[in-house]
Amino acid sequence: MLIGLVRDSVMQCFCHTCRAPGILPAVSRRSAPIKKNNKIRSKQPRLSKKVKFITTEIRCQEKSRGGLSYEVILAEPAPNVAVPKRPVTPGKNVSVEEIEQKLKAAEERRISLEAKKMADISNKLAKVEEATRKKDEITNEFITQTKEQLESKMEQHVEKRDAIISDMKEKLKIHAQEIEKTRETLEQQKANEQKAIEEKLKIAQSLRDENIKKMLDRLKEHNTIKIAEIKSQNDQLECQKLEEKARIYENKLFAAEQKREKELQKKIEKVQKLERRAELVRQNKAQAQEIDGQQNPIVSSG
Repeated sequence: MLIGLVRDSVMQCFCHTCRAPGILPAVSRRSAPIKKNNKIRSKQPRLSKKVKFITTEIRCQEKSRGGLSYEVILAEPAPNVAVPKRPVTPGKNVSVEEIEQKLKAAEERRISLEAKKMADISNKLAKVEEATRKKDEITNEFITQTKEQLESKMEQHVEKRDAIISDMKEKLKIHAQEIEKTRETLEQQKANEQKAIEEKLKIAQSLRDENIKKMLDRLKEHNTIKIAEIKSQNDQLECQKLEEKARIYENKLFAAEQKREKELQKKIEKVQKLERRAELVRQNKAQAQEIDGQQNPIVSSG
């Protein structure tokens, strides 16, 4: 039923004016066009039928992406509804004594309530004290038990540690004895090897000395023959080198002489140019003096 109501509310208009029941036909865009029937139909009188409107309404609204929220309205709001008024109690004539009695009764009730509250509070406090006492007893018992357990564990740990230390000491003693034995054997082997090496070195030294003596004798014999050849070759090489150096020096001297002559020639040409210029300057001065001498007597006569 609820599914049908939701379907009807979704398929119909949500405004208050249009609440006609029924599901609107789903019109697809690609549906075939409806052909109009041009036949003349006889008009029949319409019967006045009242349309029954559904009082319930479900409004659908998309709050979040992919989610819908529904608001179910069961009936329309009634605009003119008479609010029931409270019945007016008839007035009573209350006396002062009745008021005082009521006040005394209220005071007694208040005192009894306070006493009851205090009793409840005292009971609760007693329970709290009892709980704290029990808790303290439990904690003290736990502390004593844990302390005893820890002490026993510590004693066991100390005993184990002492046993491990004694075992390690024995092992270290055995290891030290083995190390001492191996050290003595290594020292003995080292001494024996050193003696053998010294003997080998002595034999090698004697053999080396003999070989050196033989080599020196051979070199002396060989040197007497070779020294003369080497000296002659050296003399020839030195003579060739001296001749080459003399040639080089002669060539350098000849080139220097030619260069010096060229420089002297250049200097002579420069001096001749300077003398020519000086001669021209002297001639120009003499001409200028002659022109000045000719102009001076004209000025004096004027």
